[in-house]
Amino acid sequence: MTATIAIQAVSHDFGTFRALDDINLEIEAGEYIVLLGPSGCGKTTLLSTLGGFIDPTRGTVLIGGRDMTHVPPAKRPTTTMFQDYALFPHMTLRDNVGFGPRMAGVGKAQRDAKALELLDLVGLKDAASKRPYALSGGQRQRVALARSLAVDPDVLLLDEPLGALDLKLRRAMQDELKQIQRKVGTTFVHVTHDQEEAMAIADRIVVMNGGRIEDCGPPDRIYRRPGSLFAAGFMGEMNRIPGTRNAGKIETAIGALPAPDGAPLGPVTLCLRPEQIGMGKGAWDIGAARITDAAFFGTHFRCHLAPEAAPDMDLIAHLPPNARPDTGSIVQLSADPADLSVFEAEA
Repeated sequence: MTATIAIQAVSHDFGTFRALDDINLEIEAGEYIVLLGPSGCGKTTLLSTLGGFIDPTRGTVLIGGRDMTHVPPAKRPTTTMFQDYALFPHMTLRDNVGFGPRMAGVGKAQRDAKALELLDLVGLKDAASKRPYALSGGQRQRVALARSLAVDPDVLLLDEPLGALDLKLRRAMQDELKQIQRKVGTTFVHVTHDQEEAMAIADRIVVMNGGRIEDCGPPDRIYRRPGSLFAAGFMGEMNRIPGTRNAGKIETAIGALPAPDGAPLGPVTLCLRPEQIGMGKGAWDIGAARITDAAFFGTHFRCHLAPEAAPDMDLIAHLPPNARPDTGSIVQLSADPADLSVFEAEA
């Protein structure tokens, strides 16, 4: 089962603190949406509003076209999977997964069959008779996911579900979550503060800040063409270069370049990803720069560079793995103006 979600002008106040500020968001049935942002941005509050754990101060929440704004969690077509998987230690995996259907009055044979089907989906059918203490963290996470899906929710809400896992296991579970979501077709809404995780699994990323939506779109667009200066800085490493747009050009301390379409007039901030800076001549010739530090990351060298035209500026570039940059050496840098995102400078 799956359902659309419509969040309409939703705000929520905790006393004098506004945690959500006029949120409007449409989610298609079967989408995998990730709510991304720093701590305190409102993403968990928004998830709790969808799950019915918080009644919004203002606004409307529609799920499958029905008004669920003030409907309690147990009566919503949603299930929430928390970071703490909260599996029952005295129950087998089969009984853990079948607990929801049991509470709904489903007979033992039917719920056992459902539990085995879902354990098979997450690759743990052969462990159905084991108890949670015998499992690894990733396996417990899979059981919690199977248990959440056992009640056939229209929408599955995931609150930092991978936060307790180590990096290698977290990456493996990102792939598995997306594969399982595609198989079952349920609408997933997933909260995280991890940008890499968001890009790995989301159909669309919703970047939040200060209780508002800063940007919303597919991962590649959010990364390559961020909709705000905050989104540009939050979605991975970014060089911020001050400049001034006058007519058709932008003047910076490291050279002038043609102004992209839509660039504001006056003081601006140019945003350029480290991997968008290349060596040698290019459409935008940044010029000579001295390498002040370099570290090898396998696929690239992450280098700090001081341009000769602006020695106090610190540029970060990802140079090719065969570049072998030496600290103190001089390299020629360039970039493509088409890769730049340009925003009005912050006051």
